[in-house]
Amino acid sequence: MKKPIVSLTLAATLSIGAFGLQPAFAQSSEVGYHHVQDHFDKKLLKKIDAEKIYQNIDYLSKVPRVAGTDSEENAVHYIKEQFELYGYEVDIQPFTFYGYTPPTAIELSVVGQQGEYAPRAFTYSVSGNVTGELVDAGLGKQEDLQGRDLTGKIALVERGEISFSEKVLNAAEKGAVGVIIYNHSDGPLSGTLGEHNDDFVPAVALSKEEGEALSSELGNAVNITIEGAETGEKTSHNVIATKHPKNKTKATDDIIVVGSHHDSVAGAPGANDDASGTAMTLELARVLKNEQTDTEIRFITFGAEEVGLLGSSHYVETLSEDEIDHTVANFNLDMVGSKDAGDLVMLTLDGKPNLVTELAQKSSEKLNGEATPYGQGGRSDHVPFAEVGIPAALFIHSPSEPWYHTPEDTIDKISKEKLQDVAEIVGSAVYDRARVDYKGPKAKKGPKLKAKEEMFYEQEMK
Repeated sequence: MKKPIVSLTLAATLSIGAFGLQPAFAQSSEVGYHHVQDHFDKKLLKKIDAEKIYQNIDYLSKVPRVAGTDSEENAVHYIKEQFELYGYEVDIQPFTFYGYTPPTAIELSVVGQQGEYAPRAFTYSVSGNVTGELVDAGLGKQEDLQGRDLTGKIALVERGEISFSEKVLNAAEKGAVGVIIYNHSDGPLSGTLGEHNDDFVPAVALSKEEGEALSSELGNAVNITIEGAETGEKTSHNVIATKHPKNKTKATDDIIVVGSHHDSVAGAPGANDDASGTAMTLELARVLKNEQTDTEIRFITFGAEEVGLLGSSHYVETLSEDEIDHTVANFNLDMVGSKDAGDLVMLTLDGKPNLVTELAQKSSEKLNGEATPYGQGGRSDHVPFAEVGIPAALFIHSPSEPWYHTPEDTIDKISKEKLQDVAEIVGSAVYDRARVDYKGPKAKKGPKLKAKEEMFYEQEMK
């Protein structure tokens, strides 16, 4: 998932952390939907099989599925085959993007000394092998570098106040051949330079501890090696399986989208992020395939979420105005299975309830005795839907697991109990809205929203 880690504190209210979003979470809402699922089909629940979800996660998370790579394309073929196995006709929707291939190797060393550093590349770090005198460049701001000549040197920069790309470009403008940025708080540092720039020089990230240790080497020669990093046009795909209304005599023009993203970040097998959501989308497609419904349900796995919500944005951009008007709900499943994450929450782009949260709260209250809380959050594939006025919500556990976006996001960290719980909540909510005898409120098209800039960067707790 392309997002910072969510952090929630459950007290009289719930508050959200690293998203830096609105602090209030609601346990219930007053939109007016009071329809109780009196006729809820318990047979449907019994069909949901967490073991099947788990096995699909296991298959998908053997290797990272970086957007535009062969491993992502292999995942696309597998997902297509599974949908077809369940009886669906499947559409593969390709799209191109200007993408980044992460380095195959990255090293940082003090020349003539032995020492262990664990540098990370930023997204859009460029390849290179550079050696130069290590100099302190403060925060890398223009005022920090005013009057300084960094020609042939490597700048040691602390994180903070300006973007990573500005730090790199400011140092490069002064002649630096490389940049090392270290964290201002405990823990490793990872991030993005935003986009390709021909003026970038090789840049790596270090933890606070390593950066402070390296500062004792100021004046010594340091080497940075980055190999295999490339930027260029790439192709990713969305996979779309459509369940047409089973009861054609009572069919509506309404559309529900159940979605997830199938790509992962470099170096991370992505068992939870987001093979869990992808496998759950497959399972809900299997379970709902032959149910009597009067609403079209589109089960979609999106590509290139991790590099900017590109797949879901492309899908929404291809919709006609009529399709947008008749899409009544988007259920977005992202990171829904980690045993080490917190409780299930729903996030909407504006923090307000909508048809998705209403349906899911009713189903969770019916199943678990309490309604799943909702709050505000962006940075996942519900955003493009919300931006055109489609009721949408992200389903995620919070706080996130410690190994989010790391090589430790593996199958052994997945909870079958959590998979079952989320699948039952979402499956029953989708079925309740799609079934022929649905008597709840009609979906109201929401306002066209825009994800605010601050919703895409880490912020402090509020």
